[in-house]
Amino acid sequence: MKSSTCIGISSMKPCCRFLISYRSSSFFGFSPPKMSRSGIRNLSKSLSKAVDRRRVHSCKHSKSQVVGYKCLADPNRRAFSVSDSSWGQSRVVSDSFRVDKGRSRDVLVIPRVASDFRNHSTSVEHHVNEKNFERIYIQGGLNVKPLVIERIETGDGLVKEDNTGINASESDVNTNDVEGSNLTEPRIEREVSEIEKEAWNILRGAVVNYCGNPVGTIAANDPADKQPLNYDQIFIRDFVPSALAFLLNGEAEIVKNFLLHTLQLQSWEKTVDCYSPGQGLMPASFKVRTVPRDGSPEAFEEVLDPDFGESAIGRVAPVDSGLWWIILLRAYGKVTGDYSLQDRVDVQTGIRLILNLCLTDGFDMFPSLLVTDGSCMIDRRMGIHGHPLEIQALFYSALRCSREMLTVNDATKNLVAAINNRLSALSFHIREYYWVDIKKINEIYRYNTEEYSTDAINKFNIYPDQIPSWLVDWIPDEGGYFIGNLQPAHIDFRFFTLGNLWAIVSSLGTPKQNKDVLDLIEAKWDDLVANMPLKIIYPALESDEWRIITGSDPKNTPWSYHNGGSWPTLLWQFTLACIKMGKPELAQKAVALVEERLAVDQWPEYYDTRSGRFIGKQSRLYQTWTVASFLTSKMLLQNPEKASLLFWEEDYELLETCVCGLSKNGRRKCSRLGPRS
Repeated sequence: MKSSTCIGISSMKPCCRFLISYRSSSFFGFSPPKMSRSGIRNLSKSLSKAVDRRRVHSCKHSKSQVVGYKCLADPNRRAFSVSDSSWGQSRVVSDSFRVDKGRSRDVLVIPRVASDFRNHSTSVEHHVNEKNFERIYIQGGLNVKPLVIERIETGDGLVKEDNTGINASESDVNTNDVEGSNLTEPRIEREVSEIEKEAWNILRGAVVNYCGNPVGTIAANDPADKQPLNYDQIFIRDFVPSALAFLLNGEAEIVKNFLLHTLQLQSWEKTVDCYSPGQGLMPASFKVRTVPRDGSPEAFEEVLDPDFGESAIGRVAPVDSGLWWIILLRAYGKVTGDYSLQDRVDVQTGIRLILNLCLTDGFDMFPSLLVTDGSCMIDRRMGIHGHPLEIQALFYSALRCSREMLTVNDATKNLVAAINNRLSALSFHIREYYWVDIKKINEIYRYNTEEYSTDAINKFNIYPDQIPSWLVDWIPDEGGYFIGNLQPAHIDFRFFTLGNLWAIVSSLGTPKQNKDVLDLIEAKWDDLVANMPLKIIYPALESDEWRIITGSDPKNTPWSYHNGGSWPTLLWQFTLACIKMGKPELAQKAVALVEERLAVDQWPEYYDTRSGRFIGKQSRLYQTWTVASFLTSKMLLQNPEKASLLFWEEDYELLETCVCGLSKNGRRKCSRLGPRS
């Protein structure tokens, strides 16, 4: 039997900061093994020294290099391992790992040091202040001795621990108390059509293995694509529909692995031109690479190579990655019923670091997040810099997820209070200022400008001439939508589909507003859906607008790609919104459209033209999130009760919470009293 060891190694110099939790297994999904008293004393001393040294760390005259979490591999092993279509049946195809359908074994090696902090502290707040949260600085890398745990995969798809195969070099490891192994749940058996079978084969064929375990799906798996660029990487936002498809099909292991491995990457140092962003930043994507081990031509190892935006077009940080990670973490717990993952201290720390990045005080007067162009799904210049709706809707969803998942104690009560305050302020801000319908547009048309007063009606000094001519005839008498962006003297009236759908899913809008959004989509079906759901933006930028706003981007030409292209990956979010609002027939209509074309067209990334008739001119084929969105939509429609686990209802407590009530200063006039009454 060939085996492969999976060792967590980081090569760092003193400048590097590495996130380690105190109370739980930080990195590999296992609770800490028990240690002898001598082992605990030695680790306590080293921990004390590390905490003492963190105050004197200096980044002067040093560079840090992080070498990924490593896995020994054979020389002929590929840079990433992609499973075949039988991956869901617990069969991994690789030279280093062989798992047959019968009883077989693979070996997993886990760093012992990453799991021991739980034994030495019950609260991370004893060692850090509120701003920096849980950080420990470790010098000289991690010198660990591996704990080997053998897993046995049985024919029924369950993974069991085999204590007889445990091999540890020291007697101070209690191998009987290793917890948290990933159980592969039996798949949900149901009848599927031929196109669904094809879709599942493509999805499983896109699975990437790291150290023999599935950790995600690549963005596209087109065998004819000779220049994949970064489409052979695992993107956080792209993996979400894949994760939901696996979860709804009873395959949770890959999702758990993905959440934990991306959590590891969060703590890596990220530097562009000598500047490092906040520690809570999640990568846009990562890739499993095979590199020579210690210069040896025969021994190879697997490393995770993340991209935090330093390789992206325009070098833009992925603001939405951390928000999607939190949303997926909640979905994992809701669908599987396994909330132990959320309760781990390293996971709790990861949530808090993301929130710390989002809730940091700044110069902005508004509760919405201020971001640059290209920081979300629309990752090219499209005039969305400022406060784009997509980011606000995902931000609101992530805040609601975090409020559910955070453990409330003395260390987190201030953070939870900040979440509640931001949720209340953000919901009011979006509902009041981002919403437009025929009545609101008429009101803007009659605005006075240059109002200087706390009682101003035109608070953002919007000029009526900004109302585009297309909108006057396009907006229906019934229905409305949330605008794309709002800044001083600037309002973006374009319809952004993802932001509006997530406003429904997260209840960012009022129940009536949510209903009106779906009514508008139904009324403007020929514009927003037509031959292929759904337009990412409507309408497209054309002529001078296209040249000025996109910089004459040759990929974002009118009615192509992000500039009015049709994206099938939006289907699962549309399905979720329709089920929530009691209109599954709309989702069925959209699914029927894609079912006719996607397989014939080889599962494209996006479609071009005003009606979505042509495959996109630069569209990748066999796009994974196109496939996954179709499968997720089908399963949600077949099991609508599962959809209720993924969306939120109106939270009436938020309507009663107002930060203005904390101040008796007469200058702070609350503008929500009128709308609320």
